[in-house]
Amino acid sequence: MSDTVPTVTRLTRREKIGYALGDAGANFVFQTLMVFQMTFYSKVFGITVTAASWLFLIGRLFDAFVDPLMGVVADRTQSRWGRFRPWLLWSALPFALVFWAVFTTPQLGPQGKLLYAWVGYLALMTVYTMNNVPYCALNGVMTGDGNERTSLSTYRFFAVMAVGFVVSGLTWPLVEKFGGGDDAKGWSITMGVYAAVSVVFFLITFFSVKERVQPDPAQQSSVKQDLADAFSNRPWVVLFLATLAIFIMLAVRGGSLPLFMQHVVDHNALGRFVSALGFVQHTPGAVVGFQRLLDSVGYLVKPDLSNVQAVGFGLFSMLGSAVTILGVLASKPLSERFGKRGVFTVCLGVTGAATLWLFFIPGDAIGQQLAQGLVWSAAYGPTIPLLWSMIADAADYGEWKNRRRATGFVFAGVVFALKAGLGVGGFIGGQVLAAHGFAAGMETARASLLGIRMTVAVYPAGFIALAVAALLRYPITPELNQQIGRELAERRARYASTS
Repeated sequence: MSDTVPTVTRLTRREKIGYALGDAGANFVFQTLMVFQMTFYSKVFGITVTAASWLFLIGRLFDAFVDPLMGVVADRTQSRWGRFRPWLLWSALPFALVFWAVFTTPQLGPQGKLLYAWVGYLALMTVYTMNNVPYCALNGVMTGDGNERTSLSTYRFFAVMAVGFVVSGLTWPLVEKFGGGDDAKGWSITMGVYAAVSVVFFLITFFSVKERVQPDPAQQSSVKQDLADAFSNRPWVVLFLATLAIFIMLAVRGGSLPLFMQHVVDHNALGRFVSALGFVQHTPGAVVGFQRLLDSVGYLVKPDLSNVQAVGFGLFSMLGSAVTILGVLASKPLSERFGKRGVFTVCLGVTGAATLWLFFIPGDAIGQQLAQGLVWSAAYGPTIPLLWSMIADAADYGEWKNRRRATGFVFAGVVFALKAGLGVGGFIGGQVLAAHGFAAGMETARASLLGIRMTVAVYPAGFIALAVAALLRYPITPELNQQIGRELAERRARYASTS
């Protein structure tokens, strides 16, 4: 029974890295959907932006409502591997197969494609939930120490941002490279590669981690009480609302960024910018040296600049991801000095200001666009691991206050907000674009350009402001967090000694 006692366990680097790879695997899907789902479904798969926006809304809301059910199931799972860990093993292969199938365009008519899109998207949301809800809950049961949880989240989101670096930076160039002019083929091959890597990462996590924090053996199982406890848990409610607003922002902004690069950014100005960096092939023919390396990953701009938007988007995204990684690494020392809520709130406020800044930048001001993206990434980076560390703290708060622990349900509730936010955000983005007259394959009018600017800057900044307002009500101070940790450790030691 010793596994139930050590709530201040110091985790090894090997276990932290192993844990981090689990979310890295899931983020091949998450990052792809957040950045490219509107572009893929409207410009490659072949459905309208209105149909795609309804798909994202209903699909994500369906997924969001399944999340709490998955949390209930995971909390009550009994296996020799624990409650949450085995789901990584059971879901790995279905996750990868459905992921690949969703981004493979079938040879069907319009109605057949629409049906395929709905079935595939709902299936992907289901297997994602089976995998990611138990994975997220592991943060709350691998250790009971608040600083170790922040460290664990830092490792996790370093890996996540590394995948974001690959997905946002390489996906579009790889699609062009593998497709050779056939975007549907390029997407299918690229997503197949990502899916295969995700399976390997899930298995590494399964074999690397261990569950240590257990609920009181005398605790009675009650879904109704789990729900009542969650809504009486003020930190959890605050994080639920903040997560909902943040992920609406990410979906609205992320879905519009590729369209901003395609339709707002001046391609000739972008061509001059990347040419100065050596990314343009000025004459047809064989390439050598550095440009051969660029060409191997789809990063060499053709002489006619026909792929400059893909290369520019990938380059800016990779630079932004690199800066975000630095922000993620800074989250632990910053939070230890200034507190989690303070760092989260200030960084999110700066993120909001940087988001709005993009609305005012001209299409040919490439340097300003890059600077805006780097400021945004630096400000947003520290918030990423802090959110999940604070959710684990909220689970502890609920156990401390109510003498009942439901780690899976607590994390599933916030994942519900995350999924709902992505669904609502995808819907809002699609509807705003449609209201401004945007349609794939048609000439982009001035009103459509305004719609793209609104969805990439103004609406996201508004949702960030709502998240900041919610976080100002977060009640767990560093002193209270330490008190909760001490008292819970004493309780667990008592019930472990009597079991």
